[in-house]
Amino acid sequence: MKFCVFGAGRMGSIHAGNVAAREGAELAYVVDPNLELARRLADRLNATPLVSGADALEDRSVDAVIIASATETHAELIVESAKAEKAILCEKPIDLDMGRVRKCEDVLDKCPVPLMIGFQRRFDASLRAVKGFVGGGEIGQIETIAIVSRDPSPPPGSYIAVSGGQFHDQMIHDFDMALWMSGEAGKIDVFSMGSNLVDPEIGRLGDTDTAHVLMRFESGAFCRIDCSRRTTYGYDQRVEVFGSKGMVSSTNHHMTGVETWTCEGTATRSLLKQDFLARYLPAYAAELDEFIAAVELGRPVQPDFRCGRRALQLADAARRSHETGERVEVDAN
Repeated sequence: MKFCVFGAGRMGSIHAGNVAAREGAELAYVVDPNLELARRLADRLNATPLVSGADALEDRSVDAVIIASATETHAELIVESAKAEKAILCEKPIDLDMGRVRKCEDVLDKCPVPLMIGFQRRFDASLRAVKGFVGGGEIGQIETIAIVSRDPSPPPGSYIAVSGGQFHDQMIHDFDMALWMSGEAGKIDVFSMGSNLVDPEIGRLGDTDTAHVLMRFESGAFCRIDCSRRTTYGYDQRVEVFGSKGMVSSTNHHMTGVETWTCEGTATRSLLKQDFLARYLPAYAAELDEFIAAVELGRPVQPDFRCGRRALQLADAARRSHETGERVEVDAN
């Protein structure tokens, strides 16, 4: 498969590198309005740099696009790529405005192409194992899902200002995880609270850096999400699913598998000092593998556009609940 990657920044570099390294895939174009940035990445990976995607979309030899550009460009690029009949892998979120997302969905109904939203955590080996236990019925009927998502350090203010906020940027992965693990749809009650406890600059920009969300699904089961922009001990990513027959959880990645017990006391394993790119680097490669396999075999792509829209609906509801102090009901079909 021949690819065009939109965006030559951090995420674009990860995706472009994965395409270039994968047997059976070819990186044809890197598109970025900053030509120098596009050229540096394209030259390293033997691709053609462009400042506009028009030529790449008109190239009939291009089979697929990866949209890893700024969030405000996602919806427009999805529409243009769908009209050009390209398969699409788009980073989250689809957009920050639900009206634009709905219009984008209407276009996709008329121009159906394979489209995957980049919720890479679904392709993490540990989280897939948890999902396997849940789907296999080993823990029985789900009663509570607990998600902990704490970054090592907050991003700079320049990023926060355009990110859409903690609920739409950091926590949107957790909303998708809650929907994926639970298999729930329909009416969901959302209640959230947030504070500015970590970085005063984030507060000055009108965002939270510490937030908790409680959701109740239509089945009556609950999900709670604990999210922070900072930890002092490493990247903290945990999921626990508790059910009528038991519980399954995924733990953090550690420096070693060694723990000690002596007369001096006990010592536990230290967490790896890593960010989300290092933590989920294998998941991004697995995500690309699944995308290519689904397109080549003609099978449904997951997570699809609906998954991205539903996670965004929960993010919108969480922000509204935080602002009003009230519970918000979402129809997440």
